[in-house]
Amino acid sequence: MKNSSETVSATKIIEEFNRLRKEKNAILLAHYYQVPEIQDMADFVGDSLGLSQEALKTDADIIVFAGVHFMAETAKILNPLKKVLLPDLEAGCSLADSCPPKEFKIFKEKFPEHLVISYINCSAEIKALSDIICTSSNAVKIVESLSKDQKIIFAPDRNLGGYVNSVTGRNMVLWEGSCEVHDIIKTEAIIQLKIDYPEAILIAHPECKAVILQMADFIGSTTALLNYTIKDPAKEFIVATETGILHQMQKSSPGKKFHIVPTDETCSCNDCPYMKLNTLPKLLNCLKNEKPEITLSSELIEKAKNPILRMLELSK
Repeated sequence: MKNSSETVSATKIIEEFNRLRKEKNAILLAHYYQVPEIQDMADFVGDSLGLSQEALKTDADIIVFAGVHFMAETAKILNPLKKVLLPDLEAGCSLADSCPPKEFKIFKEKFPEHLVISYINCSAEIKALSDIICTSSNAVKIVESLSKDQKIIFAPDRNLGGYVNSVTGRNMVLWEGSCEVHDIIKTEAIIQLKIDYPEAILIAHPECKAVILQMADFIGSTTALLNYTIKDPAKEFIVATETGILHQMQKSSPGKKFHIVPTDETCSCNDCPYMKLNTLPKLLNCLKNEKPEITLSSELIEKAKNPILRMLELSK
């Protein structure tokens, strides 16, 4: 619980940020996995697809991205003439890091007849090596939009790719990457929660391992999970994804109970350490100083942009 001095400090930071946001014509985009106070002050809160769509249509001069590096890169790719700021450049992504561009290029060359679909949780360099980008919201739709004869490489998440294979009946070649937050979720922890809360519905993100997804009552992107808890009449949910989404779930359904799947016996959280690097003071400093700024070469932006635009077109 915050003490009174911390609350006053947070209030002052938010007030100053809001003043600068108006003065500099800036927009704050935040992912669902950010801490609650950042979500509450954002102009838009969403998952990767929603954030990409919002970044594309904004008329702001400055985009402050409360997320991780690949998300801010995506905003820059879609807005090369705008200034894109990331509060902490160390806010990376274990999934993106699991797919080094040089190694992936060699891997891709082994399958010359394959089209490359890459999950948006990847670096700008991987996007530039791809034909189409997807998110967990539209991966199935994008794969099903292609001919069944089309050979496909799916990168970098093996769990999401495996899930898409199971739903579509495809046999995509999968890059062996994963998200440490979702991949670490243990079957035993879910079984125990199902024992403890027998009436609860299990919902899971498709970045989880196949064995977890087989147990789930509903599988979907972060936004889909949120919408499911709003619309479903159940009063209790076991949530297999990152802790940050609980804030929006509790706001949207205050009368319902949510149990996040713990990472171990001593912790009731499942936090992405990179997402949680962003803080209120860092947000204020980055807008005040207009740095750290995301910079990409015009050549890389051009190569990475088309696969993203193809995704956005297919997502309409």
